Amino acid sequence: MTSRTLRVLGIDPGLTRCGVGVVDVARDRSATLVHVGVIRSAVDDPIERRLATIAAGIRAVVAEHGPAVVAVERVFAQHNRSTVMGTAQASGIALLVAAEAGLPAATHTPSEVKAAVTGYGAADKRQVQTMVARVLRLDALPQPADAADALALALCHAWRTPASIPAASGGLTPAQRAWAEAETRAKTPTRVARTKIRTGA
Repeated sequence: MTSRTLRVLGIDPGLTRCGVGVVDVARDRSATLVHVGVIRSAVDDPIERRLATIAAGIRAVVAEHGPAVVAVERVFAQHNRSTVMGTAQASGIALLVAAEAGLPAATHTPSEVKAAVTGYGAADKRQVQTMVARVLRLDALPQPADAADALALALCHAWRTPASIPAASGGLTPAQRAWAEAETRAKTPTRVARTKIRTGA
């Protein structure tokens, strides 16, 4: 990592498979793969041991690669209650480890991540894997999908928070400025609509 890049640890939380991905992202949105993997816990272990396994795995990644920020997938409602509970527990562990290490943490919804990486909020896993591989210039699609999702989370966070990436000579690059302007244009109609509702216009 250089002073001109931001190192982000993306975490796709899960009890059986917790995807982790570390990338270095520059202000021009170019990115380099640092680490990718999956932390696994045994399904027949008691819940406290499974969570301890996930925590130990994340701590090891933080210690080895020294990210500046952690991005975690935000838990959302699912039909399978046991699945969402496990995801929520693993998400809490990820945020706890970030706090223990003194690292800022952020959460992003799956649709936010898909939109940031592919331009389409309802993209399927294959599309996400393909774009992640293209952005990181990988020879093969990152496997399994949990690992690709973790990398996508890291990319999403860096691209959505450009001010957090150190500049080479101050200010945004043309590419990053265009990205920020596009983000502003996308948000403006929503703010105007809300203003009209409040004022009765």
